Amino acid sequence: MKGINLKYLLTCLIIILCLFLGSSCVHIETSPPPSPPPSPTATPIDPNWTPPPPESNTLVLPNFADVVAEVKPSVVAINTEVITYDIFNRPFTQEGAGSGWIIDEDGIIVTNSHVVEGAKAITVTLADGRTFPVETVRTDPLTDLAIVTIDAQNLPAANIGDSSRLRICDPVVAIGNPLGLGISAKPGWVSRLGVSLQISSGQTLYALIETDAPINPGNSGGALVNMSQEVIGITSAKIAMVGVEGMGYAISINQAMPIIKELIQKGYVIYPWLGVVLHTVDQWLASRYDLAVNKGAFITELLPGSPADKAGLEPGDVITEFAGEEVTTAEELIQAIRSSQIGQRVKITFWRGDAKNTTYAILIERPR
Repeated sequence: MKGINLKYLLTCLIIILCLFLGSSCVHIETSPPPSPPPSPTATPIDPNWTPPPPESNTLVLPNFADVVAEVKPSVVAINTEVITYDIFNRPFTQEGAGSGWIIDEDGIIVTNSHVVEGAKAITVTLADGRTFPVETVRTDPLTDLAIVTIDAQNLPAANIGDSSRLRICDPVVAIGNPLGLGISAKPGWVSRLGVSLQISSGQTLYALIETDAPINPGNSGGALVNMSQEVIGITSAKIAMVGVEGMGYAISINQAMPIIKELIQKGYVIYPWLGVVLHTVDQWLASRYDLAVNKGAFITELLPGSPADKAGLEPGDVITEFAGEEVTTAEELIQAIRSSQIGQRVKITFWRGDAKNTTYAILIERPR
């Protein structure tokens, strides 16, 4: 063993011995897999429950076609001729078109006052194509309602509904003679109820139905119909402005019927009259005239000899109570006057400057 390093041999033997002993004595201990957690105890909610069956009643959408088929024969086209003048004051005949609907089988037709007012000749064309000259015209410009008659019998009169039962988003159909092109129907929905709309200086329509059913020139006087095939409004006006859509208006049938009845029975409408021109008190008016109140009906004009004149009222007074009811707008006072009786003595509370006063007026019939 000459030439072999003894120390090197001893080191190799120790390493071999350790490897041998380690391979025979090492014990690898493994852990058992964890057991699953115990299942929670659950109480059934209803062991006998079953899913509900599919709904068998399918929602039926409104059938506008059936409504139009029923009501269209009662709607008429109205054509008018009006004498007007050019810039050189030369007369010429201008033609106009509107709508109406049959309220009585013996030729009584409802329309708007502005459709027939001032016309020298008026004709009515029925749904079956027959044309009749108008024999009688009765108008009430305050409410924009009119009655015309033709010599015809056994006409298909429309059914009358109850506009007080309308709800916002109820479906409706406007049937009329838009642009004078013939009777057509436009469906839509009720947008608002009880709307007041000033259509000209000094004239405001009340209790209107707002609808998005398209209303165009020529539709005036036509029928606004519910899904029960009943007339619940008389199409009368629309807001025509750039960027404004779906704001047409109809006079509610409940508001119109008392006027229609008087036009048929008497030929004119009787209104109680106070004899004042009014404006609603607003912030600008209160500041402009240094008023002591910020609401009420401001008297802008007063007719001599009228009940208001005899009661001692003056222009510049602000009426805040009428017949025991609070008045906050000119429209409220007008409605209160119209709801009163001719000959009725009414108590009026008003402000003149900083003083609150009371007076009494006896209403008379409005001059025709």
